[in-house]
Amino acid sequence: MANPAYIIGVLDNGVAGLSHQAIDSIRRADLVIGAARTLALFEIEFSHTARQRDLAAGLTKLPLWIEQALAEKQHVVVLATGDPMCHGIGRYLLNKLDAGRCEVIPNVSTLQLAFARLGLAWQDAVICSAHTQDAGEWSAAAGPEHGLYPVLQMARNNPLIALFTSPENSPDRIARMLIDAGLANDFTLSVAEALLTDDENIIRNLSLHDAAERRFADPNVVILQRQNSDHSPRFGLADECFFQRKPDKGLITKREVRAVSLARLQLRVNSIVWDIGAGSGSVGLEASRLCPQGYVYAIEKNPADVAIANQNRTKMAVTNYRVEHGKAPDLLANWPDPDAIFFGGSGGELAELITLCLSRIKPGGWLVMNFVTLENLALATQRLSELNAAWDVTQLQASRSQPILHMHRMQAENPVWIVSAQQGGECE
Repeated sequence: MANPAYIIGVLDNGVAGLSHQAIDSIRRADLVIGAARTLALFEIEFSHTARQRDLAAGLTKLPLWIEQALAEKQHVVVLATGDPMCHGIGRYLLNKLDAGRCEVIPNVSTLQLAFARLGLAWQDAVICSAHTQDAGEWSAAAGPEHGLYPVLQMARNNPLIALFTSPENSPDRIARMLIDAGLANDFTLSVAEALLTDDENIIRNLSLHDAAERRFADPNVVILQRQNSDHSPRFGLADECFFQRKPDKGLITKREVRAVSLARLQLRVNSIVWDIGAGSGSVGLEASRLCPQGYVYAIEKNPADVAIANQNRTKMAVTNYRVEHGKAPDLLANWPDPDAIFFGGSGGELAELITLCLSRIKPGGWLVMNFVTLENLALATQRLSELNAAWDVTQLQASRSQPILHMHRMQAENPVWIVSAQQGGECE
């Protein structure tokens, strides 16, 4: 490779942790780019004619600096921490520049060092990063727009997480987020501080509550280890698993109807779902468990049911679900276009909502509605026909066994019509 830009992984032990090739490249560099802290660490190795560029001046300027220097036949070195291709600057540069004009000289990742210090194998770990702009503290109202949401979802769905932090998105903030999300007793948190420096410190197996109250030296990396696994089924939860409104207990979509409705929604792992008329949240919360990489947006007009749905979300430690108080179609304009929509209630705006939902749903997505009255069933099918939608109706009437003396009888549940529709085409 003629005159490449070298992307070199470095650590806080300086030249002691570098190969001869890496040291030689740094000493011959005409242009050296890196964070101020890294430039200071290696400054004694630079040629007296070498120009230095601080990454703090702007990441977007970096490709231009490199292109200009290479055009002038200069030797260019970019200093990155650890392995530049693991949540580092390497991928960014190779995407911006011709990959054939770059050569990566990786170092040991700080995550590798952290696992080695802790004596843990790490082949099963998932890696994520909070090394972004200050995301602020997590709150129950936060969702996918929050910078720490990907970290939360990684923790929600994996037993061993290796995490790059930042001074703002620190280990204590991560711990507080997990506590707020209902995972307080599910993880221990270990921190490797200031690796390969005189101040190196390894803090093992803190509870999340302990970690939330501490402060940690920067830089650091975090290892999260799950202690309690969720063995509950993803699908078909018993009605008794959900908090329900009292004294009017039972105001949820019953398990048999819920199971068929969820099946008709044709959910995928990353589906965006709308739940309109959420009630106690049973359908939306089960949908969120079936779509761990997706998100469920729910709306409910009854404030008591909103509170109950939030209780159920907390109880189940579901992190990809949000219920808002309001009456559809209010709020829906701010939601992303869905892959699937469920109606548990229409709030008297049924025809208008059907029109709106079919205009917003993604191609191939399903609108599934539950009705218990003939009038709403007739109104829904009429509007669907007017819109030239493809639709079908399933009548479902389940009976459940009930004890009577030393025997059992069957007790019928109310019949429910499940209407499934798509915009155009044929229902499959």
